[in-house]
Amino acid sequence: MPLVAQFTLSATALATAPVESLAKAIQLSVAPVFLLAGVSGLLGVFTNRLARIIERARLLQDQSHEATVSTGRRVRVELQVQKRRIALVMRAIQCCTVTVLLIALVVAVVFVSAVARLDLALMVVPLFVAAMLFLMAAVLLFLREMQLAAEQLRRRF
Repeated sequence: MPLVAQFTLSATALATAPVESLAKAIQLSVAPVFLLAGVSGLLGVFTNRLARIIERARLLQDQSHEATVSTGRRVRVELQVQKRRIALVMRAIQCCTVTVLLIALVVAVVFVSAVARLDLALMVVPLFVAAMLFLMAAVLLFLREMQLAAEQLRRRF
């Protein structure tokens, strides 16, 4: 093979190596981004749920001012349940937010790892596991809030 042809092949290989490295980094970083989208949807569900609970609590507060003694007691009990539900959803939102931050950190570390050709698996694994633990906590808190809502509904009917 002539020297010019060898030089051309070497130059082409060197020029495509960074591009391929960058493409691989982007591919590795995209998968957790889909997870971010899903968790963001869950955050939307939680915030909508919180808004409805707050709306119901405000309605109950208005009713408590006009209530008789017997209905006033029932309204106060229901308001206490609403407060508990608000606290559960708020904690679920907090856990979900931490999940988003941890997943974003995983994306950044994976991207840096691929571009810099560093083995940062010892950082990625605990970050991802922590993100999944916070996500599980958020879903369990939401489940408990749903149980309280169902109990409250059963008491009403």
